[in-house]
Amino acid sequence: MADRNTPFVFDCWYAAGFSHEFGRDLFARTILGKPLVFYRTQDGAPVALSDRCVHRSFPLSHSTLDGDTIVCGYHGLRFDPEGACIEVPAQQGPCPAGIGVRSYALREQGPLVWIWMGDGEPDADLPAGEWIGDPQWPASQQYYHLPASYVALHENLLDLTHLSFLHAGTFGTPDFACAPYDLELDEERGNFKLIRTVKPTRLPPVWAEPLKLTGVDAVRQTTSEFAAPSAHLVHGHFYALSDEAFPPDTRIITAHLPTPETATTTHYFIHHGRNFAVEDDTVTDFMQQQLAAAFVEDIEGLTALEKLASAIPQDDQFEISLASDRAGVAMRRWLLKAATA
Repeated sequence: MADRNTPFVFDCWYAAGFSHEFGRDLFARTILGKPLVFYRTQDGAPVALSDRCVHRSFPLSHSTLDGDTIVCGYHGLRFDPEGACIEVPAQQGPCPAGIGVRSYALREQGPLVWIWMGDGEPDADLPAGEWIGDPQWPASQQYYHLPASYVALHENLLDLTHLSFLHAGTFGTPDFACAPYDLELDEERGNFKLIRTVKPTRLPPVWAEPLKLTGVDAVRQTTSEFAAPSAHLVHGHFYALSDEAFPPDTRIITAHLPTPETATTTHYFIHHGRNFAVEDDTVTDFMQQQLAAAFVEDIEGLTALEKLASAIPQDDQFEISLASDRAGVAMRRWLLKAATA
């Protein structure tokens, strides 16, 4: 199975950052172990280049943005948005042909900018769905620097029995861990879902208050979906038990977007949307505040896991798997196969 030592899957769209991070200032971010530099051209197009001058490896992120080009802060080599070196001040005559740095394809989707890190042709579709950026799905965003493997984060999201324990004080309830669930495992496409239904239940405040279901017997249906190495979608459908014959179409989707920085650190982007109370910003703010407390619990738990794992000799890192791990095990096997293909 895939673990923190498994190579990365490069032929995939990954979240490079939120749109507001990309501007006329150079900024650096390491993605899949590769140092990159980002900026926007004067026309507003986002740019991603390797953050290493080909001359003496000076970081281009510590250099100067001049128009749409970067001028290396060490010896003045100039690179255009495609990464081609177009000027060498110390060179007599024309700039040598065929030298430059690698550029990476970017695509902007609402509040997100995605990056294609592979050598192959980028996929036509982005991995998290077209609802991101749709005004009928108001949303909030968060970023965490997670000092743990993205593989562990995906497994955490596929086995939400931990809600009853790790999140006992936020949005977990005691009945969640033992509730029945169904699996949809597509090992050919690399799509893995676990659908858990809890009924009757009392919803925690993060869901109950916006939906006006406080103190009401309710149904809590949660679908955890591994959609790609870079995207995990958690779909929530919550409604009163009395409405079970005709449940209202009130849905919540949280896009968990892990982008590996290194083998044991992850850029953790979150886009949390809903299809109700579309004009009510107070609902957005309330849910954001409530969810942030729960996501910090995940960060703390996965950080503790990674810290202990790094201290244990590899030969002693044996683990058992439970029936509830079936989706996570299938995902980790697929991830290993995709990474080593």
